[in-house]
Amino acid sequence: MAAYGLYSHIQSNRRRSVALLIALFFLVYVLIYAGALTAEALSIDADLDTLMQRAWSDLVSAAPLATLGTALWIVIAYFFHQSIIDALTGGRDVSRADAPRLYNLLENLCISRGISMPKLKLMESDALNAFATGMSQKQYAITVTSGLLDRLDDAEVESVLGHELTHIRNGDVRMMVIAVIIAGAISFFAELFFRLWFYNGFSFRGGRSDDRRGGGAGLAIVIAIALIVVAYVLSFIIRLALSRSREFLADAGSVELTKNPDAMISALRKIEGRGELPGATSAVMEMCLDNPREGFGELFDTHPSVERRVAALVKFAGGHDPGPIALPPPGREDEQASTEAEPSDGKQAPTEGPWGSPAGDGAGESNDGTPLPPSRPSAPADNADSGPWGPHRG
Repeated sequence: MAAYGLYSHIQSNRRRSVALLIALFFLVYVLIYAGALTAEALSIDADLDTLMQRAWSDLVSAAPLATLGTALWIVIAYFFHQSIIDALTGGRDVSRADAPRLYNLLENLCISRGISMPKLKLMESDALNAFATGMSQKQYAITVTSGLLDRLDDAEVESVLGHELTHIRNGDVRMMVIAVIIAGAISFFAELFFRLWFYNGFSFRGGRSDDRRGGGAGLAIVIAIALIVVAYVLSFIIRLALSRSREFLADAGSVELTKNPDAMISALRKIEGRGELPGATSAVMEMCLDNPREGFGELFDTHPSVERRVAALVKFAGGHDPGPIALPPPGREDEQASTEAEPSDGKQAPTEGPWGSPAGDGAGESNDGTPLPPSRPSAPADNADSGPWGPHRG
């Protein structure tokens, strides 16, 4: 069913996200089946059909335990994922007294739109980025880097906060945390399998003769490896699909909250290519406003490009794209401002009047320092009309 309008797109995206999470959970059973098939191939000498049937029986027996273990993994992450993320990024809780500008912007935005205010965290970093975390109303938090707060104006910071609030309202944050947890478990066991494989010299030495490994067992191990590779790749692709589909809607949701598409566009342009968080894992970067990746094609990017996001805001929200924005290096803004304010020769520039001439009575000095008499305005020409600000040409 086609989606029309922002809210129907949000509902459609939520249904797709649930389907993707179910598919991701299904990959856990694929991984268990691959492990069972490998174990059977190393344990008995049988044809491929027998090994696959025994592996299926093992999967059925292990499914309840696997489901319980995955659920327990999610419960652990429910209570401790924020502490883990804060330990990785250095984020800290801030109050109105700690960051009044940031706190007031978020509070005003939440009050004006009737949204429960999440916790606010600040990360000391020159990077320009922000992300939302949490799996329940009591846990939701928005983390903003100090670099973003220093280099974006109030309207742009408000747009960034609106983007993250939209992720919370749409349920994206909860889904992404669960997806990262499940995909992390799949990646862990897949990498463990291949490490064991490589450490054993590309062969499993279980005390069985070589002729036994040449029949059904060898083919079963090949199938198991293929299943593990497929599960690993699909878990990555599902995480990409979850990340990409939510970013356009979060941009649109920010505009819906702030009524300012130009601020969202300029914020994206300033953040573009400047969001890499030092020490953050790929899972944390997937939850950020922007995830700059180098050396990968767009096929493997977790976020749509800034160009595509800006183009969507221009087309559907009526915004204006200023193009890539150059920013001075971190810490140079004050130096640049002071340099522009003072003349290069060290002398204080004369104060100008409203029309560009020096303020005062018009008096100046000659080259030798002799004071000159005040200048008088010249008489209007014959063909000049007198306008509200004095004579002007017709």
